[in-house]
Order: sequence, then C-alpha cells, then structure tokens
Amino acid sequence: MKISLPKPFYFEGGERAVLLLHGFTGSSADVRILGRYLQKKGYSSLAPQYKGHAAPPEELTKTGPADWWQDVLDAYAELEAKGYAEIAVCGLSLGGVLSLKLATEKPVKAVIPMCAPAYIKSEEVMYAGVTEYAREFKKREGKSPEQIEAEMAEFEPMPTLKDLQRLLEETRDSLGEIYSPTLVVQARDDHMINTDSANIIHDGVNAFQKELIWYEESGHVITLDKEKDKLHEDIYHFLESLNWSN
Repeated sequence: MKISLPKPFYFEGGERAVLLLHGFTGSSADVRILGRYLQKKGYSSLAPQYKGHAAPPEELTKTGPADWWQDVLDAYAELEAKGYAEIAVCGLSLGGVLSLKLATEKPVKAVIPMCAPAYIKSEEVMYAGVTEYAREFKKREGKSPEQIEAEMAEFEPMPTLKDLQRLLEETRDSLGEIYSPTLVVQARDDHMINTDSANIIHDGVNAFQKELIWYEESGHVITLDKEKDKLHEDIYHFLESLNWSN
C-alpha cells in the first residue's frame, strides 16, 4: 500500500524567520502546526526533513547524525539565500539538540529546544522507540504481521544510536558556547527522555536572556499534545521579546 508521507515546508509570513526542526524518527509534520501558527503571526518558517526520515525505516539506518546535521546547515543556508538576515531556530527532541548545536556555530537570533535530551535515557529506550517506529510504518504500508516480523528480524538500528549518543555528548559539552537568547521547553510527562535534561540545558547555556517553561500535561511530542496552544503562545511571546532589526 502506498502511504502519503510528509514533505519539508516553507511558510512565508514576514521578514523574521524561524528554522523548525523535527525529532528522531519524526518528520516535518511534528512542527507543521507551529509553522502555520507563526506564519499567521507574521513569521516565516522553514522545516527540512532529515535524510532517512518519513521513509521506510531501513532508510533511517543508512543515515546518521552527520547527514541530519548537514540537512540543518542546508536549511539554514536556504533561509539566508531567501534574504533572511536574522534566523531563530526551534527544534523538537533531536531537533532541539541540533538547534543547540546550530547556536554554537551560527549567529542565530534565538534557540528554542523542546523536549531535547542532554543524554540518552537508556539505549534500550532508544532502541524500543526506533523499533516501534519501524513496526508502525510497516503496518501503515499494509504488510501482514508475518511479513513485518520477518523484516523486523533483519532490522538493526544500533549504529545510528551510537552516533546519536556521541552527538548528545558533544552538544552537552558545548552548551557554554551558546549566548543567543534561549527558551527551554519541557513536557513534564515525557517518558522518552530524562526530563532533567531541561535543567542541564537551561543552566549550561551562557545566554543572558534564558527561560525554562514546564508543561505539566504534555508528553514528548509536545508540539502535537494537549498544551500545544499554550506552547505556540509562549514561543510567540518569547520571539516578540527579542531585539529584531525589523
């Protein structure tokens, strides 16, 4: 069965730009509602889709953090090419980690990590997350339980997870290099990561303007959860507090 897959998006809304980054095993759909909200508020947004994502799960295992980081750099360059002089970056989970990494290497206007891990909760949790993603994708393709089990026996995501762990360590060790205004977003009911990551990130960045907001009723994919409207408003108010040139 052919299934409809999410695509990268660019929503033109104004002279201020926000780069939106999705999570591991996620897609641009994770941040699409946020992008539309920001567009209505006068902000342009662009969301890439990392290599191997929103694709058969075997494709995910052929890629890794180096590929996804290049996708982020390409998206940032695309916004620059469109004429945006000031770019904020906002990312969910892995996207939050890549947002923080970008803030150490590019002059971002602000950085907003959402439910971003400072370290892997456990390799078992990450492995379970990837295998669950793989099973669900194959179910949506209409494959039989027998075919799914046969394919899952060959599915091996571990090399990607090892590289992901190194990315988290490197980013955590570089937090002190971040001076851009920072809004750390964390769901209290997040079972995918250790929620103390939010405190580690907030305390680790050297930004003069920084804030940590907890969402008491939300889970890991906070952009699609029950407090998303509050999240949208909080992000908008934070962006409005910045000293934009336009």
